[in-house]
Parts: sequence; C-alpha cells; structure tokens
Amino acid sequence: MPGSADSTADHRGKLHPAVAKIREAVRTALADLPQETTVLVACSGGADSLALAAATAFEAPKLGLRAGAVIVDHGLQEKSGDVAAAAAEQCRSLGLEPVHVRAVEVGDEGGPEGAARTARYDALRDVADEEGADVVLVAHTRNDQAETVLLGLARGSGARSLAGMSPVAGILRRPFLELSRSTTTAACLASGLRAWHDPHNDDPKYKRVRVRHEVLPVLEESLGPGVTEALARTAGLLRADADALDALAADLAESAVRRTDACVECDVGLLEGEPAALRTRALRQAALEAGCRANDLTAGHVAAVDALVTDWRGQRWIDLPQGVRAVRRAGFIVLAPGVTP
Repeated sequence: MPGSADSTADHRGKLHPAVAKIREAVRTALADLPQETTVLVACSGGADSLALAAATAFEAPKLGLRAGAVIVDHGLQEKSGDVAAAAAEQCRSLGLEPVHVRAVEVGDEGGPEGAARTARYDALRDVADEEGADVVLVAHTRNDQAETVLLGLARGSGARSLAGMSPVAGILRRPFLELSRSTTTAACLASGLRAWHDPHNDDPKYKRVRVRHEVLPVLEESLGPGVTEALARTAGLLRADADALDALAADLAESAVRRTDACVECDVGLLEGEPAALRTRALRQAALEAGCRANDLTAGHVAAVDALVTDWRGQRWIDLPQGVRAVRRAGFIVLAPGVTP
C-alpha cells in the first residue's frame, strides 16, 4: 500500500531519509495532543500535502490519535472535482478516515490568491467543527515561508507580516516549516505516491508564482545559496519579537481602546506617549475590531491613523478598508463605518 513502512524502505530495510524527516516533523507536531484527539490533514493532492497525509496516517495511530483528511475543491480549474476525488482516494488508501471533499465558491475580495485562501480556511474550519477536530494540519514548507517573507517585504509590511506563518495558529498546525519542498517531493517518490501538479503553481499572473520562479532564483544566483533558509530563519526571529510586542500592545489596548456597539474609540492621551511599535499595533487592532480585514489593512493605513495621534493638523478623516473611517474627535480616535468629524 502506498505510504506503508515496507514501501518507504530500501532493500536493506533502511527508511528513506526524506520519509524519516517528514514523519519526525509530524510526530513532533502531534506529540502534545491527548489520545483520542481528532486530527485532520488539509490535502490538495500536491506533493507537500500528500507527504503530510502519508506521514500523519503513519504517525497518528501510534500516538492514539484519530486522523482524517479534508480536500477543498476550489472549482477554479476544469475537472477540479476529478482532482479532488483522486486526492481523496489516495488519502483513504493511506488509511485516513474520515475523508471529506468540500466544494467551495471563491469570491473576488482580496484578489484571487487571498479569496481562495479565505474560502479554503473557512472550509477547513467548518469540517473541523463538524468532526470535532482539535487540529488541522497544513503542509506549508520552508520554501512557502521564504516566499511569504518576500511578499511581505514587497508590501512594506511590519514585523508581524515578515514573521511569516506560525507553526501553530489556532487549530492550524504547520509541521513542515523547517523542511524544504524538495524533501516532500522526495518523500512522495519514495512512498510511491502520485502527486498532482497544480498548473496555477506555474501561472505568472500570481505574485507568489513570480516570487517562486523569478525572484528567489535571482537572489540565489546573485547572493549565493541559502537565501530560502535565511529568509525562513529571519521569519522565526521576527516572530519571537512580534509576539513580545503584540503582548505589550494588547496591554496598552486594554486601557486605551474602548469598544461600543457603534464604534471603537482610542484615547489619544494614553497613546501619544507610547513607543510607536506599541501604539501602531494597538491602532491596527482597533481598526480590525471596527471592521477592517487584516489582508486589506496595510501599514500605510495604520501610519495614517497614527498621524491622527502624533501629527494632528486638523485632518478630516482617514478612509480605511471595508468602509471604515478614522477621525479625531474630542481627544479620541473614533473608528467606525462612515463616521465623520
């Protein structure tokens, strides 16, 4: 059977190194879970997620865990339903149960990549709720992390965005962030798994594809090998800093930000003397609570709101995503849809 112990060992009975790495990563990611916990694998049928499915199917039962899979059909390509069905069949052949195929409708807000991501994560959380699953594993690799950091740099984002993807975010866990894409591909080959190649991964209309096939290769050629690893390592360092600053900013917001049914109000007197790193984080959180979406709220938006605190010159208001406005009124920054001075 694909993914079984026999099929991943050589004639001397030695486990393939790539298979050993992915299993160790999954085992580590699941080690803290109590027995009988339900774990779901998000599987597209590509090499990364198929390797994750195989490793989870092998490791979860040894830890006393129940492991299933979710295949999200975005409906963005011809015969996407066939691709989803094939991925589901492979997951079942690995021993994962239950296996859900969930068709979604991808909107247009946040661009094609953002909209697909939103639909995908919504579907994963819905299935997790239905199954009582505490954990959903996703197969982002070190390469994905490096691409995320570069995309954040291009947007002029702050430390939180440059910190990339977290190994644990709510119910999501990412066991492969320390592993390369070449490792997951090798693991699939060693296990006899038939990975699907998404043609969107070669389409240059997507920013991430251009980063993957154009930007990173140029950086590797110009700066030498190891750029991907360095970017991923930088993300980890920034994540520790961002976590500490976020905790301090949360304390500031607790005292300086007031929430009502109609709006969110930020006390200028309590904010203006604070370090910019804390003040802007508190203001960003206030904007999110007022209705802005995280993917649409840029550092430029937050800087403009911050100017209402630190560089007040009688500005009328600041327009933010989703129709939210920020105005300064009677010593407060008021954030709400359509608010005026």
